Amino acid sequence: MNNAVVKDALRQGLGALQALLENETALQRIAAAGQLLSDALAAGGRVYSCGNGGSMCDAMHFAEELTGRFRADRPGYAALAISDPSHLSCVGNDYGYDQVFARFIEAHGRAGDVLLAISTSGTSRNVIAAVGAAHARGMQVIGLTGNGAAPLAADADIAIVTPAGRYADRVQELHIKVIHILIELIERRLAPDNYLDG
Repeated sequence: MNNAVVKDALRQGLGALQALLENETALQRIAAAGQLLSDALAAGGRVYSCGNGGSMCDAMHFAEELTGRFRADRPGYAALAISDPSHLSCVGNDYGYDQVFARFIEAHGRAGDVLLAISTSGTSRNVIAAVGAAHARGMQVIGLTGNGAAPLAADADIAIVTPAGRYADRVQELHIKVIHILIELIERRLAPDNYLDG
């Protein structure tokens, strides 16, 4: 029985990935997001990322791959996930959890920066508030979600909707794939020597 469960999970993941591969709109938006991110970093801007739960882990992973190392050595890129516990607890206590990401963007965001806002449902109130704060600062927003009818998809400048079905785990599996592709697109623009062999 356990073997059957494992195979079924892998088939579902494969099906979700195939659906993304065949979704031309999503592929075009991923490419556009990579261009937007690399343009911002090349111009001296910063990239911020946010999300809740597993999406916060994805936001942190995205930022650390940019500040650290992805595939080969190159300079660190200006990226930061909104995940500092002292900030989150302070703002959550004083203003409410809905404001934890928006308040950070209000403090640090500048025109020319980009926010990667991640929400599998596309309805997380604190993520939506961060989108509004980013736009108020003259920033552009990439929304990464699994729900094309949600507020995040409507409010983002570039909405990447992963067609992974009704469960958040399948959506998140595609989100990390998209995140890795975005990092590769950034590197191919800013560190092209890392990709001379393919």
